[in-house]
Amino acid sequence: MTDSLDQAKRAMRAELRERRQLLSETQRATAAEGIRAQLDALLEARGARSVSCFLSSPTEPGTRLFIDGAIERGIRVLLPVMREDGLLDWTVAQAGGGEIQSALGVPEAVGELLGPIAVNDVDLMILPAAAVDRSGMRMGWGRGFFDKTLGSMARRPPAYAVIYDSELVDSVPQDVHDQPVTGVVTPTRTVELPTRS
Repeated sequence: MTDSLDQAKRAMRAELRERRQLLSETQRATAAEGIRAQLDALLEARGARSVSCFLSSPTEPGTRLFIDGAIERGIRVLLPVMREDGLLDWTVAQAGGGEIQSALGVPEAVGELLGPIAVNDVDLMILPAAAVDRSGMRMGWGRGFFDKTLGSMARRPPAYAVIYDSELVDSVPQDVHDQPVTGVVTPTRTVELPTRS
């Protein structure tokens, strides 16, 4: 990554992080309810019975209401667990399941680890993101876990990034290893984005 690209990404992430921190508890709760409704509709539309998702941190658009509801409806939900080698292990979400704070400050589920290839069997992937552009390029938070996962999959299921409405932007700085997504889910809408070969 060039210095100018790295600086552009860092600047954009800092701005997005600050905007997220300024949201009130009421705004966050409303967003979480919207995300739940949008993700429920997406699962229904896609006929998904198995998904990967992530435990949202306090400033991220909330995924926990969706995860709890999906478990209740018998949907298999895989949650990521970061590994030191930069890959993701996966564990099955459980009702009332425990969690820890990872070394990187990210909430992670506690459970039996299924290995990186477990995600190959899901019908739909739901990912965190800092922003996504209108061409479908996703910008994460700089650790590369999800880009490595997406880039390693021979047959990738549809992948949607969960963001706030203002985080669907005209363009994001991108590097060769960055991976596109199928669409975005915001508190108010689900947007399909152009597919790339």
